[in-house]
Amino acid sequence: MESIILEGIPPVEVHLRRSPRATRLSLRVGRTDGRVTLTLPRRATLREAHAFANAQAAWIRQHVSAAPSVQHPVIGGTLPILGEVLPIVAGQTRVARLLPDAVLVPNDTAKVGPRIKTLLRTLAQTHLTEACERYATSLGRNHGKITFRDTRSRWGSCTSRGDLMFSWRLVMAPWEVLDYVAAHEVAHLAHMDHSARFWAQVEDLLPRYQPHRAWLKAHGAGLHAWDFSVLDATPD
Repeated sequence: MESIILEGIPPVEVHLRRSPRATRLSLRVGRTDGRVTLTLPRRATLREAHAFANAQAAWIRQHVSAAPSVQHPVIGGTLPILGEVLPIVAGQTRVARLLPDAVLVPNDTAKVGPRIKTLLRTLAQTHLTEACERYATSLGRNHGKITFRDTRSRWGSCTSRGDLMFSWRLVMAPWEVLDYVAAHEVAHLAHMDHSARFWAQVEDLLPRYQPHRAWLKAHGAGLHAWDFSVLDATPD
């Protein structure tokens, strides 16, 4: 993908995306990673792209600075799990384990992220499956298959067949927030929209759900800021 550099301190990389359907230049700054994308009509020139980006420099920098900083799980650091901030400690284990007061990982700095990611997926599956079964029973409906992904645009979804999908990153939110998303998606088994009837159904399943929904809107981007990829252990 083409990109241009917006000069300044620090410089900002603006990724260019050409779209045959675009009729004008438009900017987007990712809420979760601060990635800047400038969409161009097919015939727009690089000179036009540079001019547009420079004219919007203040807006770009404001939104980039608002995006949460990328965080890596490291030994000696901490990690949020179900509303608790737990220390990450190294010990005699081959996989990441959740202890009552810590997250235990093997003493392999480079691979801490992938091992914790596996743990989080397992925890998400356990807690969200239990919540979905509980709310589906209360609703008197059967849900379909439950899957877990690392989605950026939504925390959960429900298909017309009743299959449910969730972001495993929800397990880093407070337990009540995870529980709300489960109730939200299960409510779609009765109403496949976001009508007043749907929200009434959510309220029936989980009274006073609003603070948990608000927490996710305010802090959800921070969950996406965690990077669980392998760290480069090559010395400088």
